[in-house]
Amino acid sequence: MIPHHIAIVMDGNGRWATRRFLPRVAGHKKGVDALRACVRRCGDVGVRVLTVFAFSSENWNRPPEEVSGLMELLALALAREVPQLQTEGVRIRFIGNRSALSDKVRAGLEQAEALTAGNQRLLFNVCFNYGGRWDIAQAAARLAARGEPITEHSLDRAMSLADVPDPDLLIRTGGEMRISNFLLWQAAYSELYFSDRLWPDFDAAALDEAIADFARRERRFGRTSEQVTPAVGERRAA
Repeated sequence: MIPHHIAIVMDGNGRWATRRFLPRVAGHKKGVDALRACVRRCGDVGVRVLTVFAFSSENWNRPPEEVSGLMELLALALAREVPQLQTEGVRIRFIGNRSALSDKVRAGLEQAEALTAGNQRLLFNVCFNYGGRWDIAQAAARLAARGEPITEHSLDRAMSLADVPDPDLLIRTGGEMRISNFLLWQAAYSELYFSDRLWPDFDAAALDEAIADFARRERRFGRTSEQVTPAVGERRAA
């Protein structure tokens, strides 16, 4: 069973670089290579939506030189990767608060989205300057501004990823076992998978392992096993 939507917290770039006595930005650069392989593998196996946590709203608190390096890396990655994404039928979309980004960065995001807007093989959401709490708050504010009642259903339709199904599988690399303000609303029923691999070492084979683990799980959504899994006779009748 292949998940329709995979979400990933790409953790461990800095530690990967530190262990090799390299600047932290070197780890982020290597992480782009891992992401490229992951995007391609998702398209190959039939995943329809991939959402990654690229830069959280809390990441502004990192050392200024690292933040600056990440912004430069984003610009470089857009120039280098977007033409290939276009060739491979991948639509890229950026999710998050763009108000704190420079005009140059915002223009780069918009250009990448426009270039790949017609692609349908894989929807690739990049959460940049994103936080799950921000997402919920902006959804509530949007409803309040329109004078609409705030309900579970209306909030769900006002979230940043309202147009796609919630993630079936949420992966976090780097050995940490938390979701760190990522897709707090959308991950309510996601299967969680934690890998000890640092993100730059997370390759296509590692992604396959995560998908295989997902396929062995039983997703009940509040129901019982008997409700989810029909009896042998029922399966044959179907």
